[in-house]
Amino acid sequence: MKIVIAGGSGFLGQALKSYFTQKGAQVFILTRTPQKSGDVYWDAKNPGAWQQTLEQADVLINMTGKSVDCRYTEVNKHAIYQSRIDSTTLLQQSIETCTQPPKVWLNASSATIYVHAETQQMTEGSGIIGDDFSMNICKSWEASFFKETSVPVRKVALRTAIVLGNEGGAFPKFKQITRFGLGGQQGRGQQMMSWIHIEDFCRAVDFIMQHEEISGAINVTAPNPIPNRSFMQHLQKRMGIPFGIPSPAALLELAAMLIGTETELMLKSRNVLPERLQQYGFSFNYPDLSAALKQLI
Repeated sequence: MKIVIAGGSGFLGQALKSYFTQKGAQVFILTRTPQKSGDVYWDAKNPGAWQQTLEQADVLINMTGKSVDCRYTEVNKHAIYQSRIDSTTLLQQSIETCTQPPKVWLNASSATIYVHAETQQMTEGSGIIGDDFSMNICKSWEASFFKETSVPVRKVALRTAIVLGNEGGAFPKFKQITRFGLGGQQGRGQQMMSWIHIEDFCRAVDFIMQHEEISGAINVTAPNPIPNRSFMQHLQKRMGIPFGIPSPAALLELAAMLIGTETELMLKSRNVLPERLQQYGFSFNYPDLSAALKQLI
């Protein structure tokens, strides 16, 4: 199998590369900074020699986009938006020129597309998509992705929750603040946290690739969201830390300004369920947080 991962030099892209390489696949990473075997240069804006990589690919996975872990200044908001739309549009145009285009295209999206919800659970069918900067980014991203093309290619948008892994993403930061005794609840602690173990994330991507009947938007998250307060308590217990100082919303806002991020990443309630994945028969290795933390720590 030939797999091309655009923007695959980050945490999730490298995890997918390792997972599929171990299964015998040939994996190419489209990146601005090629350093490893299989890396191919692209700037995510312009056509180039990289387009040849798409020929005869079985799967294209697009993970490209500026990190949202920053302050939402006008400059950063523009970069977040354009990096997602430009790369998706470019890949769309490039697929149109292929003699033998990829059979399936998986494009990153986010569980943040749904509104803040502490009690109402969000599925692909019943989830409420709101109207703010983050949700509008996801809506525009998916609209660009699902734009019709003259080339028949199966498309799946991955509405991914927080991915728990030791090699990157948010989880090492959660461990660090817990280790320093600062791992109490964030804000009121009632906001729901949807999450997925990195192994299940890779397995879910593989599952979607193998099942030709799956298309459209898919929630890629474990089936048991958990309140932030409980998440932090589980983490403290697993790490053997006896206490965690809570972080009120006002303190979080000050800290976010100091480290250059946004409190939305910590305070928004993502109460998202993987309804479609489970309907198609996907089985999670880590459906519960306690099992996930036991494996990771």
